[in-house]
Amino acid sequence: MKKYFLVPLIAVLVLMGSCQKKGEDTPAENTAEQHEEAATTIKEVELNPAQFAGAGIALGELSMKNLNEVIKVNGYTKLPPQNQADVSTFIPGIVTRILVNEGQYVKKGQLLAQAESTEFAKLQEEYAISKSTINYLQLEYDRQSKLREENVNSEKTFQKTQSELEIEKAKYRSLKKQLTIMNAGDQTAEQSLSIIAPIAGYIATINIKIGSQTAQQQPLFTLVDNSKLHLDLMVYEKDLPQIKIGQKVVFNLTNRDNTEIQGKIFSIGKSFENETKTIAVHADIENQHENLIPGMYVNALIHSGKQQLTALPKEAFVRADGREFVFVLEADETGSATTPPKEYHFQRIEVKTGVSELDYTQVSFLQELPKNAKIVTAGAYYLQSHLIKNESGGGGHDH
Repeated sequence: MKKYFLVPLIAVLVLMGSCQKKGEDTPAENTAEQHEEAATTIKEVELNPAQFAGAGIALGELSMKNLNEVIKVNGYTKLPPQNQADVSTFIPGIVTRILVNEGQYVKKGQLLAQAESTEFAKLQEEYAISKSTINYLQLEYDRQSKLREENVNSEKTFQKTQSELEIEKAKYRSLKKQLTIMNAGDQTAEQSLSIIAPIAGYIATINIKIGSQTAQQQPLFTLVDNSKLHLDLMVYEKDLPQIKIGQKVVFNLTNRDNTEIQGKIFSIGKSFENETKTIAVHADIENQHENLIPGMYVNALIHSGKQQLTALPKEAFVRADGREFVFVLEADETGSATTPPKEYHFQRIEVKTGVSELDYTQVSFLQELPKNAKIVTAGAYYLQSHLIKNESGGGGHDH
């Protein structure tokens, strides 16, 4: 009886040992799975210099941005009236020369065009006669004044000479003022009417051609000085209590390399703009950009707080398997201006993203980065496609 009892007991012990062995193998299997998961997260891409140059890759670093304590607003660039000028003349004439082109920069006082005008010639003639008459009357006044001191002439004769001199001086001042307004000064009657720039700036429009009449309601030229552009931002009534003079404003030029432009609020409107229930908030532009022109529509952020977040441009991120990644250049591979590296090695690193504003996105890394790490801020999708191509057996090299 004992003999038959031992057989099932031995079978039970063997089965227990087998289960124990399987239990001991489980940690090793878990470790292998963790390594495999890590391998899918951190991958490397290798490019030669030609591939690097052709991919349009740009490198940058983490920056601090105010992305959540902001007020989103729309607006446009505006030029103050004192930085715009319409050029016209006060008398009729015929345009004989045009010396500038649209878009050309001109200095204040620069000659823009010339015109022939009979009225201008007549005005100069009257000016010259008046100037000569004053000289004569001044001599006569001095003579009559001396005679009056000697009681040779009458008081009436002296007063008449004095009156004629004062009347002619007034006429002379008026004629000179008219010529000064027309930028003629003491020009002689044979000279053409000069049309000059009242401010420095760019020629925005030219509304004349050779033979055009100058005495028209439409200006001959329009000039703009874009160096004094500012922003007119439309702020809704609910956001107005958070707006203060001196607050920072940030906006980008869409489709113009996404250059970040900064400004500062210098004035807040005191009435609603038309029927929009918005108030105009005016902001100076601190780093003026050559691509800025009046009337450009902008999306802007007004910084209402001081919380700074680590951020990268949106182009730095790629998505794969439902996760987000960035590419980081491995250390000591930046080369120099004369000796670029022979190969560029990029690591794909998983990240977590947060709020996004004006083409920047909050980012946090799941592993520590080297100090001053060079991150791919443009061209990340090229690296991702290169990585996929390598994994599918299309050539190249990855780790």
